[in-house]
Amino acid sequence: MQIRQPARFRSRAVAAFAAAGALALSACGQGSGGSGSSDGGDGTAGGKAYDWDMTITTGKTSTWYEGAELFGQVLEEKSGGRMTLNIFPSEQLTSGDQVAGVEMLMEGDKAFSYNSTIVYAGIDPKFGAVNAPFLYEDADEATATLEATGFDAYKELAAGHGVELLGFGESGFRQITNNARPILEPADLKGIKLRIPGIGLFTDIFQTLGANPTTMNFAEVFTALQQGTIDGQENPIDVIYSASLNEVQDYLSVWNYVYDPLILGMNKDLFDALTSEDQQIVLDAAAEANELQISSNREKQESQLEELRADMEIVELTPEQVAVFQEEVDPLYGKYQEVWGADLAKALQPQK
Repeated sequence: MQIRQPARFRSRAVAAFAAAGALALSACGQGSGGSGSSDGGDGTAGGKAYDWDMTITTGKTSTWYEGAELFGQVLEEKSGGRMTLNIFPSEQLTSGDQVAGVEMLMEGDKAFSYNSTIVYAGIDPKFGAVNAPFLYEDADEATATLEATGFDAYKELAAGHGVELLGFGESGFRQITNNARPILEPADLKGIKLRIPGIGLFTDIFQTLGANPTTMNFAEVFTALQQGTIDGQENPIDVIYSASLNEVQDYLSVWNYVYDPLILGMNKDLFDALTSEDQQIVLDAAAEANELQISSNREKQESQLEELRADMEIVELTPEQVAVFQEEVDPLYGKYQEVWGADLAKALQPQK
């Protein structure tokens, strides 16, 4: 199955994303995942009390944190105070190691997390199918596809790794920053030492384009840029903004080369151990959290770009400029369709 690559490219992400969600909470807690007790108190239906941990990759100024905060608030309200959520920004439980954070979730050492599908792809490369380069023209197309066919495919994939997919948030389209020069054509990437996520797809993309890609924990990126250990990095606008990378980067190129959804995940064993009533509380809370996070991410992008513009030279590539990059990486699709599998590739086919 050949994934279609769009002939056109749009740089704007619009429209609300209804969070396809399924959530849940955990039975009696294990490790830092949370704890439960039969209190027979004033909680909804006299159920157990839960104290859960949740991590996010970004800091407190991000839309990820907004979504996590609302998630905790709704859990507490709908459970009558039985469910509480402890939020750890910047992957504090694993010293910034995102892959280790997902492994904690899979093992039940925490209950919830917001993580990019790219991070999950560090464990199983199939998760990276939605992150194929230049797959979607805009956010409307991406989210329509995830809602129609992508959610079910990723729910099954996540379950096989011990994670209940509660719905998708949105990190957004990924952009590129650096301290060498504006990136307008593939030749501009030649020799630039660029931090990328630690998955083969991204290594292949940037090696194909002539860059010198390297991997490191995101928590180390600011210092590495400041000290000149690396020249640049790539991330969505909200991540660039919330991490204050404008303080250590001179150029930002908006090229929307990869769409990056977030998985709001829960440890599946904890989810399955909940009563149906408590599962519904989690589902409702997740839907509200994802809807807020996505809408906030999209609403804030323009204002964030304007603030970044005060410190950085920002260029927005034209469709014609993007098409040159797209043509360069097109051969990678043949290689990675074998990795993703025909069914998953088909489920991620763009839908209007």
